[in-house]
Amino acid sequence: MAKPKLAIYWAAACGGCDIAILDIEAKILDVADFFDVVFWPCAMDFKYADVEAMEDKSITLTLFNGAIRSDENFHIAKLLRQKSVVLCAFGSCAADGGIPSLANLFTLDSILDYVYLQAPSLDNPGKTIPQPTTKVPEGEITIPRLWNTVRTLEQVVDVDYLIPGCPPQSDQIAAVVDAVIDILKNGKPLPPKGTVLGATEKSCCDECPRERNIKKITKFIRPYEIIAEPNLCLMEQGIVCLGPATRSGCGAKCVKAGMPCRGCYGKPINVRDQGAKMISALASVIDSTDPEEIDKIIATVADPVGTFYRFTLADSFLRRAQV
Repeated sequence: MAKPKLAIYWAAACGGCDIAILDIEAKILDVADFFDVVFWPCAMDFKYADVEAMEDKSITLTLFNGAIRSDENFHIAKLLRQKSVVLCAFGSCAADGGIPSLANLFTLDSILDYVYLQAPSLDNPGKTIPQPTTKVPEGEITIPRLWNTVRTLEQVVDVDYLIPGCPPQSDQIAAVVDAVIDILKNGKPLPPKGTVLGATEKSCCDECPRERNIKKITKFIRPYEIIAEPNLCLMEQGIVCLGPATRSGCGAKCVKAGMPCRGCYGKPINVRDQGAKMISALASVIDSTDPEEIDKIIATVADPVGTFYRFTLADSFLRRAQV
């Protein structure tokens, strides 16, 4: 009997999700033994034409990581949706837009202008901005056309499941791999469409062992400004921690190591906007009822949008700056 076919793709992302798959260590051998890996351009020499030649729905499972930021990302997202039975948004960039979607705070033209015309680290005396099509003596070169707005995978194609994280934790990936193999091998029913795999319905705070005393604070600080108490809630020490606005599943590894939660596992269940939830959480610990003093306390939060929406701007109420 033919093996189930597996595809893995990297769109607008850093590549950490592909590394996280390899981080499941010996479990990767189970993947190789059970699946026929038919497309993984990050790891092996596959061509888009290989996928285009496949029959529709011939790929059993696709793990798609990365946001949609270019015509190429969009084309492959549509193609893999057409060819796949199950399509998973793998990692925070595919699920929520991730760090690439912070580009939505600016226009594409302003980004290209800064990178190619203003950035002091770039040697570009001709002030050249790359174009989608360029004629050269050997012929015509084409590169993907960047979009003005970065989107999540689900904003462009139908998605079956979501596996959160930046990147997803290797133990959670291993658990999902075991579950998928068990389902396919034994003919068990798939989880309901829209299920978040490798996470729970609780928040990161529920996984955090740090003690909470509901202490009120008068100033927010960056992690490097103090040596944090090892057993006390970081928020109560004045460090902005997105634990209250982030779904659990990571094991609170960052917080246990003394670093605040960055929010990469996305919003918890029944929360529509991660940033709005975090603003609500901050309001509950600010020790003041005076509007002027509250403004001063809030002003000590460094980069509010980049902090509250670091991984979820594309999936938020904000979506992008209206410029």
